[in-house]
Amino acid sequence: MGGLVYYSSRSGNTRRFVDRLGLAAMRIPIEGDAPLPGPRAPFVLITPTYADGQGRGAVHKQVIRFLNDPDTRRHLRGVIASGNRNFGALFASAGDVVARKCGVPVLYRFELAGTETDVARVKEGLDRFWKTQFSTAI
Repeated sequence: MGGLVYYSSRSGNTRRFVDRLGLAAMRIPIEGDAPLPGPRAPFVLITPTYADGQGRGAVHKQVIRFLNDPDTRRHLRGVIASGNRNFGALFASAGDVVARKCGVPVLYRFELAGTETDVARVKEGLDRFWKTQFSTAI
């Protein structure tokens, strides 16, 4: 099956969500000068949203840096975004930005560190998603 790559700030909400999935995942480091993971197989990105009140800056600079590598970006198959519902229409908008710029679907949105329901839905959804990605017609 495919892999997961995620970014989590020092608050750790996204990391806690990914940990609860119990799936192998590569982390995009917080430090701007740290080496980035280099997935060379299909993956789904999980990213929090950092938009200001106007929607600017939704995608963290480290995620942009990560996706600016064409070899990395070509393996991206989908995005899962988190956010805070207090931001209304901008909730989890980093997913929309990545999806639009990279031509992949937004697979799911969750708030902060997610709920147990979110974890179960994402696990089930990823399983279905990867089965459709890797199925071949005979």
